Amino acid sequence: MGTKVKLCLIGTGRAGMIHAENFCTNVKDAEMIAVSDVDEQRAQEAARELGIASWYTDYREAIKESGADAVIIATPTKFHCDIAVCAAENGLHIFCEKPMAMSVPECEKMIRAADKNKVMLQIGFMRRFCGDFARAKEIADSGEIGEVVMIKSLTRGPSTPHEWMYDIRKSNGPLAEVNSHDLDTLRWFSGSEPESVYALGGNYRCETAKKQYPDFYDTVILNIRMKNGIIGCIEGAQGVGYGYDARVEILGTKGMITVGELQKNSVVSYSKDKGMKSDVVESWRELFEKAYEKEDRAFVQCIQRHEKPFVGGEDGLKAVAMVNAGNESITTGRIIIM
Repeated sequence: MGTKVKLCLIGTGRAGMIHAENFCTNVKDAEMIAVSDVDEQRAQEAARELGIASWYTDYREAIKESGADAVIIATPTKFHCDIAVCAAENGLHIFCEKPMAMSVPECEKMIRAADKNKVMLQIGFMRRFCGDFARAKEIADSGEIGEVVMIKSLTRGPSTPHEWMYDIRKSNGPLAEVNSHDLDTLRWFSGSEPESVYALGGNYRCETAKKQYPDFYDTVILNIRMKNGIIGCIEGAQGVGYGYDARVEILGTKGMITVGELQKNSVVSYSKDKGMKSDVVESWRELFEKAYEKEDRAFVQCIQRHEKPFVGGEDGLKAVAMVNAGNESITTGRIIIM
């Protein structure tokens, strides 16, 4: 392997292009050399935008022929496992966007393939690389707010889902697509694993999906008891319209910590005509721009230094297990013991 880590992007949607642009401009030891997308036009456009010559419509060809050292997997979730296993079997390191996969067995298959072929597997939980979240974790661990007893984490997105997301069998629903970060945050902040979960969900905004996809929900709340006694509450919603909203509250016996805010800055205006007004964060890209850069840089550094990633396959697996349990709870109306 040369000085720079050569990378191939598989899946040229929004998340994939954020990573690719970072590797092109913000990670000095990285070199984007190829892209792959099943849509030929999108593959060509992505390659042109990134200033690279090689593009593919078959990820297998990209993995075997591009000369990459590592892949960034940013396709719909149902394809993650097959792509990751193929990459591992061909000796390529793997950065896999969240959710890691559709099921725990798929996650286990990915982990085994990476271990067997001695390649690195990092999962895209970028909130662990966000300075505000890291500071909150540090304060909570210091004992400043006493013993942590409850953690609430929410994510609400402004846009309506892509059509493939309506099919829970293909996407695992908003718990996976929207709340995977919240689930990882809960495990990270609590330092524990889930004991039981109970979830409620409903479709309140996506009217056109109700007939064809009766199981789809655009709003969800998931209550979790962790094994160390901490109570978790995860809330998610799609298509809220008002902006991108990601916040966490950590309640202790002697105080509390809040992380994140809907407001773009601390300036709030009050007037008789317009009431209270503040600029809001419009996208997840805007809110976590630096975190994406840090996680991409960390991926390359781990490859170069032969280190284990901060967020690995086991972390991705645990989040998927919670998603699956939450979806089972929504469907059955029961508390799910994990």
